[in-house]
Amino acid sequence: MGAVTPLGVDAPTTWANLIAGRSGIRRLTTFDSTTFPVRIAGQVPEEFDPASAIAAQADRRWVNRPGLFGLAAVTEAIRDAGLADSAPGSYDPDRRGVAMGASVGRPSVELLLRIARARSDSGRSDAFVTQAPGEVLTGDQNVPLNAMARLLCATGPMVGIHTACAGSGHALGEAFRLVQEGDADLMVAGGYDSLTAWADIVGFGVLGALTDKYNDAPQAGSRPFDAHRSGFVLGEGAGAFVLEDLDSARARGARVHGEILGFSSTLNAWRITDSPPDGAGATEAMEGAIAESGLGTGGIDYVVAHGTGTPGNDLSETRAIKKVFGDDAYRLVVSSPKSMAGHLTAASAALNVVAGLGAMRESLVPPTINLDTPDRALDLDYVPHTARAMPVRAVLVNALAFGGSNTSLVLGKVGS
Repeated sequence: MGAVTPLGVDAPTTWANLIAGRSGIRRLTTFDSTTFPVRIAGQVPEEFDPASAIAAQADRRWVNRPGLFGLAAVTEAIRDAGLADSAPGSYDPDRRGVAMGASVGRPSVELLLRIARARSDSGRSDAFVTQAPGEVLTGDQNVPLNAMARLLCATGPMVGIHTACAGSGHALGEAFRLVQEGDADLMVAGGYDSLTAWADIVGFGVLGALTDKYNDAPQAGSRPFDAHRSGFVLGEGAGAFVLEDLDSARARGARVHGEILGFSSTLNAWRITDSPPDGAGATEAMEGAIAESGLGTGGIDYVVAHGTGTPGNDLSETRAIKKVFGDDAYRLVVSSPKSMAGHLTAASAALNVVAGLGAMRESLVPPTINLDTPDRALDLDYVPHTARAMPVRAVLVNALAFGGSNTSLVLGKVGS
């Protein structure tokens, strides 16, 4: 696995800060937010250096900010899988592929500003501006995916998924299916995103989704499951994982972090921004993934929650967990990495997988920080403030997206 997140520029550092309960949320530096109602976000640390993380200068030249995070995470994952020097000979190129929950393509902020100026200066509402070919390339959703495939020497499946906050959950699930069904031998899967430009802050702010109460205390801003939660905090980053058949991985001596045991995706289409109050959609996704895993609810120890910190999402997800797990819901532990990293949108499920794999590996569950005031309607064990040492055999990872897309993955500890 590999990761670039507000908690660190690689997977080990991200995990270390997760279990330490350190926040990566800070004052926005991607633009001057002084006059904006929201001035905080989970941002990748400034020490992130694309030149050190990504070898090919051409990739760095044509890939945009979120794509750079994704490429760095993929580079780390390939190296962690022991493929950095042997990728061309490990599997046939047409049996290797890439699946990514990708940042949603949109016109660059700079282009929008140039169009606005052109229309203002000319007095014409239909005035437009031309774009250089390089600008078009850096905005193309497929360019980072192609660069990732090139890193893997892959000519097999290439899947870019744009289901908002469920993107990396879908990508991991689709890659799992491709390997499971024999359509690929090795897939790199995960997600990347960066919605920290001024247009993103304005857009989500207009929707009323972001908290604007913690500009002077950024690290307290993301408050999943807390009674005083008031909206989520945007974040950015990437997570990537190498998936292959377990026997094949063992045969080549790979270090195996965990196993995907089940996957399910659903759609509730309740509202664009809200989850259904009764947890519909999330309920069916969790049930489907658990059913495929064969574990039953009693076999799951930890739920890595979507846990955004909005009043509606946290209540809906809690109700869904109670409906799925019944009495087992009060035995479970549930926590939200978003309390420390903010909402990585298309990469949020990938961060949750890092948390789940780490919990199984080290028998240590990351906390939910900022959970200072319990909400009486939310009465599960959300692991407040401090990481908890406990055996973790299997993990359920949730991603519940704008527009109603939901994914759940069951991860197992190999040998359990």
